[in-house]
Amino acid sequence: MQITETPIAGLLVIEPKVWKDNRGYFYESYNARILAEAGITGNFVQDNQSFSQKGALRGMHAQNMPFEQGKLVRVLKGAVLDVAVDIRKASATYGQHFSIELSGENHKQLWVPPGFLHGFLTLEDETIFTYKVTNYYDKASEIGVMWNDPDLNINWNSGISGKELLLSEKDLVLSSFKDFKSPF
Repeated sequence: MQITETPIAGLLVIEPKVWKDNRGYFYESYNARILAEAGITGNFVQDNQSFSQKGALRGMHAQNMPFEQGKLVRVLKGAVLDVAVDIRKASATYGQHFSIELSGENHKQLWVPPGFLHGFLTLEDETIFTYKVTNYYDKASEIGVMWNDPDLNINWNSGISGKELLLSEKDLVLSSFKDFKSPF
């Protein structure tokens, strides 16, 4: 596995070595020892998976303490634009975001540690997105910010118009970043 630091401390891109032949491909998607050597030491307690059509936007979410989650995210089929926003108040990159395309073809993964908002936009129909998390889901601990907040200025760069986006009711009523009080 190749692990690359992003411009935001703690946020890591993981690229497995993929062996391909006439049968298809094989790769190691998770190796606790290698990830621990890179500083990813959380105990994964739950796996989540979503299936989405093109234009589904899920985010920007996190969970408040003591239910904060680290997430190891990847795409099994299709493609997403994956985005993480630093909400660690003491961080030099507070309020900055990082985005990357994750796909079933490129096999890239992103480690999103606690202290980040996270979201993604599906770029293809029938996209399967999966993530391992370091804490259990707790509905009462959900926090978030509007996906299109002008202060975050996230370039979703998808070619999908706002009218084509598929959003949940929950995501339509999230707060602005300037009104958001980070617990991290």
